[in-house]
Amino acid sequence: MSAPSIAGSRSSAPEIARPGGVRAGAVVGAVIALAAAALLSLSIGSRQIPLDEAWSLLLVPDGSSASTVLHELRVPRTLLGATVGAALGVAGGLMQSLTRNPLADPGILGINAGASVAVVLVVALTGVSGIGFYLWFAFAGAALASVAVYALGSSHRQAATPVRLALAGVAISAALQALTTTIILADQTAFNEFRYWVSGSLEGRMYPILFTILPFVLAGLLIAALIAPALNALALGSETGKALGVRVRTTRVWTMIAITLLCGAATAAVGPIGFVGLAVPFAARLIVGSDQRWVTVFSALLGPVWLLGADIIARVVVPEEVPVGVIAALVGAPVFVYIVRRRRIAAL
Repeated sequence: MSAPSIAGSRSSAPEIARPGGVRAGAVVGAVIALAAAALLSLSIGSRQIPLDEAWSLLLVPDGSSASTVLHELRVPRTLLGATVGAALGVAGGLMQSLTRNPLADPGILGINAGASVAVVLVVALTGVSGIGFYLWFAFAGAALASVAVYALGSSHRQAATPVRLALAGVAISAALQALTTTIILADQTAFNEFRYWVSGSLEGRMYPILFTILPFVLAGLLIAALIAPALNALALGSETGKALGVRVRTTRVWTMIAITLLCGAATAAVGPIGFVGLAVPFAARLIVGSDQRWVTVFSALLGPVWLLGADIIARVVVPEEVPVGVIAALVGAPVFVYIVRRRRIAAL
């Protein structure tokens, strides 16, 4: 199967439409916000570096202690945060489109649960810890969980419908979470390592982790861009999508692959970070409309802004740094509740 073959339709989902000028302006605004968030991420921390100095040192390192902090700690952290934010934002948009549920989260496909059980299992069996060691195992666990969800959702020769995929994901996630709990209760080393990883943090993640996940994230983003037109057609219904020439099963398979690559790589690198994949595409649809092509582009820009903003708050909210996953949930949940209470939620 080839990705271009499933993107033949150029139809747009009709629920929300926005003029082209509004969409273009929103994207430009998101790019500016991303640049500002990145610069603030380089400047703010336990050692404050003025914005003008941070910009100068970024362009011309001078060997000072501030330059060392900037280039060896904050630049890789900022790049990883932007990469993970984009991955989670786009994965959330694909998940919501796949299940036709605007409140869906990538974790519903068992990706977080699969990565979690792989981490605790490999630590319990080997006794070796460190994100660099179990990164690949976490990604493999996320991928296997996604395969299991799709296999269960398409069993008995029935198509993997959005409802069947969601139910299969919930079932697989519950089983894997129970297994994870069993392992960490029986193994103190696994419990300690899992506690560090599951909080979701960008602290201490350097270039090797970024370079490890970057190819998977780029591949996922490329697939997301290619399948966006077909997902627009499927938003009109499976039968209408078929009439428009979309290969429904192939489209869903490629969507699952993209979600696994994006969310699996992000989760393996920094741990499960909730809410980014839920709120970012939801906000994107409110701003740029329901055309999946624009949702993908805007989510790829807004996701990094959301995650970098949460990371900046995590560094300064208390004397000791808080994991970014905690701040992302604390900041995002009230905003999301407000949006849900203020707006009517309709199926995609």
